[in-house]
Amino acid sequence: MNKPNAGTFLGHPKGLFLLFGTEMWERFGYYGMRALLVLYLVASVQDGGFGWSTGDALGLYGTFTMAVYLTPMIGGWLADNFIGQRKAIILGGILFSAGYFTLGIPKTMIPGMEEMVFYIGLVLIICGNGLFKANVSSLVGDLYEDGDHRRDAAFTIFYMGINLGAFLSPLIVGYLGEKVNWHYGFIAAGCGMLIGLALQLTLANKYLGEIGVEPSANKAKESKEDLKARALTKEEKDRTKVILIMSVFSVIFWAGFEQAGGLFNIYASQFTDRNFMGFEVPATWFQSLNAMFIILLAPVIASIWVKMGSKEPTSPVKFALAMVFLALGFFVMLWATMVQDGDTTIKVSMLFLVFAYLFHTLGELCLSPIGLSLVSKLAPVKFTSLLMGVWFFFTALSNKLAAFIGQFVGEGEEQVTNAGTIFMGVGLGALITALIIFISANKLVEWMHGAEGESSHDMEEKLEEELSVTGTHEAMPENHN
Repeated sequence: MNKPNAGTFLGHPKGLFLLFGTEMWERFGYYGMRALLVLYLVASVQDGGFGWSTGDALGLYGTFTMAVYLTPMIGGWLADNFIGQRKAIILGGILFSAGYFTLGIPKTMIPGMEEMVFYIGLVLIICGNGLFKANVSSLVGDLYEDGDHRRDAAFTIFYMGINLGAFLSPLIVGYLGEKVNWHYGFIAAGCGMLIGLALQLTLANKYLGEIGVEPSANKAKESKEDLKARALTKEEKDRTKVILIMSVFSVIFWAGFEQAGGLFNIYASQFTDRNFMGFEVPATWFQSLNAMFIILLAPVIASIWVKMGSKEPTSPVKFALAMVFLALGFFVMLWATMVQDGDTTIKVSMLFLVFAYLFHTLGELCLSPIGLSLVSKLAPVKFTSLLMGVWFFFTALSNKLAAFIGQFVGEGEEQVTNAGTIFMGVGLGALITALIIFISANKLVEWMHGAEGESSHDMEEKLEEELSVTGTHEAMPENHN
């Protein structure tokens, strides 16, 4: 494949910055819409929402986010085998935009059809995500020749764009939705997606050349047949066991972490004193904290790992640390409910949520080596796609589990007491999981058969690894080849 020859910017192909902008605006739309979804559903009909119960809203949110993690497998398969990444991105962008603008249709224009139109919008977004999400980042690696030292830095730049979009979207889309009109927020998300789509339609041929045009399945098939015929070795079986074990444990982490868009969002809206110098901070703005902390702390965490050198914790130990940080975040929220002492009229300080998000982000950064490279490092070549699908499946399952857990918050006066019970339960569950993983760490490393030592201690690569956490979101493995 001929690489595009459109010049460089800051030492990188200009196509990188086209992909940066495309993905930034796509994430701007998605994270903005996601921040609004539950709040929109529980808002009263008089306030423009649907007036759903908290349990029903969280249940739908869980189903939606579960589908978001499952459809990229289908979108990636379609792109690889039939339509190519570039067409998949364009089609995905169109469906994404159509979904956001469908949610943005005022209810007065569709009397009696509000819920049906709403569901159509969500389905369009899910399908658009499947085609778009699976294919943009894979184009980044294709801009560089094999062995090009700039590739790791390129992914750092790319993921910074994603985090920038994730940071800005709740501030803008969330503000418009909460403070002006819910539908304006969804329309703003759609406008963000249109900008990303326009960048692809107008600049892709110039800056990406032929990259991603043809399906990638036209590879030599002989070697694939040889791999399929060969039985798994003991090392490959052990490494597969590690993937399956860590996939199961990852469900617990993400089921807790994903309370951000659900239960934490409800808590921010209903039980947090958001007054700051006379200005009421929108509840959706707290959704920006994770991306902000990633941008600020990823270089710090990366430098700590590098400076530790040979004493750097193994991936299973980092996983255990992630569970500890997750527990700390929930214990902070448990403290908040203790301040309320069951009284729903008491509003707690915003600092509780700030510190909860801080601890959860630290946990996410510790988890990054697991989610981002576990499958690619350990999976037998003949089962890489299957095991990647297994990881996606468990990540999707964790989103549905997150909603199931959040639904126990109930309604009315019992919400504060129930929220405290949930926070304590998830926190204790995270600590128990951390202990189990820590005890098992040496055996898991042994089953990796040397793959653990393949991690780079180069600062640039470490930084890329940490920043890509919310880029892939949330530890969704991407194809960097």
